[in-house]
Amino acid sequence: MKKIFFLSTISAVILMTSCNKQLNQVPISTPTTATFYKTPSDFLQASNAIYGDLHNYPVRLANLSEIRSDNIYGVSVTVRDWDPVNDFSPSLAANAYVTEAWGTDFNGIFRANTLLEQIAKNGSNIGSATLAARLQAEAKFLRAFYYFDLVRYFGQLPIIDHVVSGQEANTIGRSPVADVYKLIIADLQSAVANLPTVYSAGDVGRATKYAAEALLAQVYMARSGPDYGIKGPGLGANEWNLALPLLQDIINSNQFTFNSSYSNIFSYNNQNPAVNKEAVFDVMYTSGISGTSDLYGASFPWTLAPSGYFLSIGGKTSNGSLEIIPVSNDLANSYETGDVRKDFSLYTAGYTNAGSTENRPFFKKWLDVTKTPVASRFDWGINFIAIRYTDILMLKAECILHGATGSQSDVDAIVNQVRTRAGLAPVSGVTLPQLFSERRREFANEGSRWFDLQRSGDLINVMNSWIAKEDAQKSIKPVVANYVIYPVPQSQLDTTPGLYSQNPGY
Repeated sequence: MKKIFFLSTISAVILMTSCNKQLNQVPISTPTTATFYKTPSDFLQASNAIYGDLHNYPVRLANLSEIRSDNIYGVSVTVRDWDPVNDFSPSLAANAYVTEAWGTDFNGIFRANTLLEQIAKNGSNIGSATLAARLQAEAKFLRAFYYFDLVRYFGQLPIIDHVVSGQEANTIGRSPVADVYKLIIADLQSAVANLPTVYSAGDVGRATKYAAEALLAQVYMARSGPDYGIKGPGLGANEWNLALPLLQDIINSNQFTFNSSYSNIFSYNNQNPAVNKEAVFDVMYTSGISGTSDLYGASFPWTLAPSGYFLSIGGKTSNGSLEIIPVSNDLANSYETGDVRKDFSLYTAGYTNAGSTENRPFFKKWLDVTKTPVASRFDWGINFIAIRYTDILMLKAECILHGATGSQSDVDAIVNQVRTRAGLAPVSGVTLPQLFSERRREFANEGSRWFDLQRSGDLINVMNSWIAKEDAQKSIKPVVANYVIYPVPQSQLDTTPGLYSQNPGY
């Protein structure tokens, strides 16, 4: 099951050496690559390597979505990489988080292109047309996943849909967002048509038809968001009616279940996607493999939790972020009395370490201190649910509120199902702002907030109103439309000067 994320020697063999810093590639038309794809196992290893670039995805969501949003007020004593993200600094082009996002996602794209090319050239070596079609569909799903991640952060992108040499890569400029979406949609439509609905035990965790449908629905919804007058992910496409049938097909499949216990969704004892029916698509991790925790274990549980907390309970110095990255008062105070999600998601009790008391809340949704890894803070043994069934339901409600087929009672029923699980009273006449407010609490620390704000059309107003209330230190700059997306990494601009232009405002 979890072996699908093992990054074996194929990571070196396919030679996608962007090094998370530049688009430039080592030419892959080498004897090593050409002679590798001889057995079904070779192709499976190549597929596993594409999944491997999901490893840092949840950490990226924390750094570039949660910290960017009104969920975090991340003022630190010593300037850390998260400060300029939270402060809306115009000087983010060299930021480590921004550079990682571009480099890792394109590395996954390069790996997907390599496998797709090798299936086209040497697919007969797989020995099974069914397996070949599935691996091709998985590669297209993952290529679309990485491109969708990129387009929501950066807007216009170079379209690289085939294996290219380093020289060729240095001639490919950024394409309009609409063209990037054409590739994403075509890949996902192919994935929907060719991925299985379920897997046998050894392959559980790979992308299914329903994961592809969910991602395609999210793409249509992102495209339907406003453009803010910039070249970002929103196109004002009004494609809510295209997203809804995809979401409904997932619901009608009866493959997934709304978990009646909020905490059980994230339990370390409920990690098998075959059992945890909230998981439409997981990023999967394996802990306890000696000497390899950076590759296979998870680090996202502590990304937004401070090392001081772990020290206060007798934990390891290396667990937790260097300083507290506090949950905003605005988010903490938004929970209604009795909302079980607050106590589960936020640590509010305070702690004392080295004679210093810290009372600001922080996220603890993914923390179970009884599961703290012994060898390395990068070795937590919990999966990350990248697409959750509750999200499918709430996205359906959003589509209906935008005019897709359905009624107000359908919307209210979905929201009240979520609220009932949270221990709250039902409501009626739910509006879009109320739905986004409920999503904020439901998916806190799951990385959806910034993208929800993008799609809502109210990002600038929400963030500036929040800054006026929250920013006691007056460190956060006013949010303008250009800050809806991030800058192109400086390393990319430097690789081939003049090939890319920087996003406005940076």
